[in-house]
Amino acid sequence: MPVPSSTAVRARTLLRDDVYLTLRAAIVDGTLEPGERLRDPELELWLGVSRTPIREAMLRLERAGLVITRPGRATMVAPVDGPEVTDAQQVAASLHELAARLSVPRLAADDLERLRTAADDFAAALDDDDVDRALEADDRFHAVFVEASGNRMIVEVLDGATAVLRRVERLRFSSLDGRGSVEQHERILAAATAGDAELAARLTRENWLALTLGKASD
Repeated sequence: MPVPSSTAVRARTLLRDDVYLTLRAAIVDGTLEPGERLRDPELELWLGVSRTPIREAMLRLERAGLVITRPGRATMVAPVDGPEVTDAQQVAASLHELAARLSVPRLAADDLERLRTAADDFAAALDDDDVDRALEADDRFHAVFVEASGNRMIVEVLDGATAVLRRVERLRFSSLDGRGSVEQHERILAAATAGDAELAARLTRENWLALTLGKASD
């Protein structure tokens, strides 16, 4: 869709991070679609800022794999099937696998209950064709392992990878392929409940690799 014509923020003196986060959110939630050209004058009008912070945000978005810049030609939203997506998927799969391996021996009863609730909410959201609610529930499910892992670096590195993959998750959860994640969550939860860290880690990796493959991977 075209860049929104209404002002997205009230203040005209946004910090650089605010510009970056606003643009990133618009790309991730589909407001700015894959392949859409990003023109400075339109973005300036929408965001209410000068060209400088927008250019700086574009550099960060390019490094994050969310936009493609062709010098002297155009800047556009990156496709959802580019090499950046594959890179992000590999990173996310590995880090979530590590988080599960580290956290399962440390999970308490309330952690398992949070997993159960998130898994049920995820399944219900897919039944209702509510992609936003499914994404939120999926985030809560995997966050249990990440938080319990005790490794803060996992959280920091995952932030960038998750932003790149969010558009792919939306596509998957809005299709029948998303139903496969319901069963995968159940298997992960069963392994975690049994205290089998290695199995939970392997299943978690498969869950993330299935995001673009449409099936579990070894």
